[in-house]
Amino acid sequence: MSDRLVILGAGVVGTTAAWVAARDRLADEVVLVDPEPASGASWVAGGMLAPITEAWPGERALLELGAASLARWPAFADAVERASGRSVGLRREGTLAVVVDAADREDLDRIVEHLRAWGRDAERLTGRETRRREPALGPAVRAGLAVPDDLAVDNRLLLAALRTAAERAGVVVRTEPAARVAESGGAVSGVELASGEVLAAGRVVVAAGAWSASLHPALSGLVRPVKGEILRVRARPGSLPPPTRTVRAAVAGRAVYAVPRDGGRLVLGATQYEVGFDGDVTVGGVRDLLADTERVLPGIADYALEESSASFRPGTEDNLPVLGPVPGAPEGLFACFGHGRNGILLTALTADVVGELLAGRPAPDESLAASASRLAPLEVSS
Repeated sequence: MSDRLVILGAGVVGTTAAWVAARDRLADEVVLVDPEPASGASWVAGGMLAPITEAWPGERALLELGAASLARWPAFADAVERASGRSVGLRREGTLAVVVDAADREDLDRIVEHLRAWGRDAERLTGRETRRREPALGPAVRAGLAVPDDLAVDNRLLLAALRTAAERAGVVVRTEPAARVAESGGAVSGVELASGEVLAAGRVVVAAGAWSASLHPALSGLVRPVKGEILRVRARPGSLPPPTRTVRAAVAGRAVYAVPRDGGRLVLGATQYEVGFDGDVTVGGVRDLLADTERVLPGIADYALEESSASFRPGTEDNLPVLGPVPGAPEGLFACFGHGRNGILLTALTADVVGELLAGRPAPDESLAASASRLAPLEVSS
């Protein structure tokens, strides 16, 4: 059996898995396969590390998973920076969740009640207190929630640092499309590339995000594309400065976020559509994002629009990732996808999960809600 490990997908999750495997010598050779490394949802992301302000009634398992990953993030960021010699742009200023009308304020109150029932707390603020914390906020803001432990990271700096760390650790990068995971006798035998070449491998980690389901029949239906659009804007000379913290807002029931970047820049999101692999940025999506953000941060009307992008979050039925061996899949096939809107946040915990599983050890207890073993085995044919 080959002791080559092949990882399919070079976004944040896949590149992290490859770096950890090579760093810890979990295979004789680690090959990372992706026709466009550092693209997709990892590139089109806000980079929020915000399990508390992402919390929603009925999603306690996701909250606990995110909180466990957030606790690992400072050490994870330090390790990536040491290994790569690059900054990942970790921001520690915290997050403000704000609302602009009475109905959204009621939703905010319900979220606070659920957080407290789950043993989590956040500081409730009046509109005036919220604006005092972040002067860039406009007069429409009626109330807020201060969450200093919800952080953010520059996803594009992180991608570059992970790629450097992986290559320094000896990861081989193949910029070619993968067609399928090959198997023989009930076990993984390698990966067939679109060119027809087969990379022999004894283990394969599928980390191809929303595209993962097409790589083996046992993965069919486990993940789907959920389209999201983002805008990148920049303060111009004379503009009001952007907020220093991440701002998450509810505007007429729609979620919007603004995540600071260096150089007076902001990343704005978060549209969400179930439209398959339709990658167009829509006029309506841009209009709504700008209109909603402007109600919360009026100063952005004077900002420069630098970029509009769309990509596909990998969604699952229960909004939890799929990590580890999938029931009904060949031996040696590991799932590492389905992180949805929390891919960047959950990367730090996923790194530990992948490292433990590839070393033949149990995954951390905090990750068990995301174990692929929760899935019912499918009837598949190779």
